[in-house]
Amino acid sequence: MDISGAKTKLSRIAVDDLDFICDIECNRELWQYEEAVQTDREAVRQAYLNKINSNTEHHYDFIVYLEAEGIRTPIGLAQIWSYNEYRKSWEIGFAILPPHSGHGYGTEAAEFLLKFAFEVLQAHKVVGMCNAKNSRSADLMERIGMTREAVFKEELYWCKRWTDQYFYSILEREYYGA
Repeated sequence: MDISGAKTKLSRIAVDDLDFICDIECNRELWQYEEAVQTDREAVRQAYLNKINSNTEHHYDFIVYLEAEGIRTPIGLAQIWSYNEYRKSWEIGFAILPPHSGHGYGTEAAEFLLKFAFEVLQAHKVVGMCNAKNSRSADLMERIGMTREAVFKEELYWCKRWTDQYFYSILEREYYGA
């Protein structure tokens, strides 16, 4: 399954993507606002291989590509997973490699995730969370129409101290402008 836009293309992860996924998931610079970063490439590979082989409808992982003249360049990861199945809530996550940030690729990828959530998965609500120090992620979620609902005080143990976490959401009716 591919989703194409003006700037990027999202493609469901496949076995051929595992080296890139390991590169991105084990990149401490990319995940600088996370509590912990997995550095064991084999553990990452196995976790994603399990996801690929499980063929579940509770999570969807996409590689974010740039495509020009028939050449596809992977630049990031976009993910959506079931946050609360009963309530039809989904959570999004995204990461764009630093050389490609600041060009709107993350915004477009996140917009694709919302479209996929509401139009394909029939979501009622989509949520996203980020370290309060991660202003780029917070700004992106606001740019795609999500609202900061809460601040979880000292939720993350980051850089040897407790840090707040922002909780964002968008409802189906807000997405459709009703």
